[in-house]
Amino acid sequence: MGVDEVGRGAWCGPVVAAAVLYVPCLWQLGIKDSKKLSPRQRQHLAKLIQAQTRWGIGVVEVAEIDALNILNASLLAMERAIKNLGVTPHHCLVDGRDRLRWREMPPLPQTTIVGGDGLSVAIGAASILAKVYRDQLMVEMADLYRGYDLANNKGYATPKHRQAVRHLGLSAQHRRSFRGGEESGNSLFE
Repeated sequence: MGVDEVGRGAWCGPVVAAAVLYVPCLWQLGIKDSKKLSPRQRQHLAKLIQAQTRWGIGVVEVAEIDALNILNASLLAMERAIKNLGVTPHHCLVDGRDRLRWREMPPLPQTTIVGGDGLSVAIGAASILAKVYRDQLMVEMADLYRGYDLANNKGYATPKHRQAVRHLGLSAQHRRSFRGGEESGNSLFE
């Protein structure tokens, strides 16, 4: 079973994770890191993955992110995705270097893999499902929080998003705990 998250570096919106139980047919789908696929390719593959595997989604909302910090929120989203599989996997392949902390379920054996979304088909499939799910949430959120260009930037740092925050202030979906780092030019509070 592979698990991955998206939205960790976003200024606003939830962090979303997906867990996918590996089945041999995944190799034939051309799965790779979701960041290397077009939105159309991701949506097509997400439908195939959902039809041919057992999968789960985990979401951690902005208030929880601000209370826990983004690392702990990301790990919690992954745990929730595993919990939402509906079955208990024998082993978890986790994208990244941080081990799951098992706050809401009994611990399972796990292996962390840096760059796992490009190395493991199961993690790659999870990255696709998480990305498609979160992108859709952000498109829906754009209707509620007009002016931030969320349908296009998905809550990440863009010049238009930065300008909107300066003009409109923070929405209820912006992470108050996000600092981003001055050196990256992505600080929400510049």
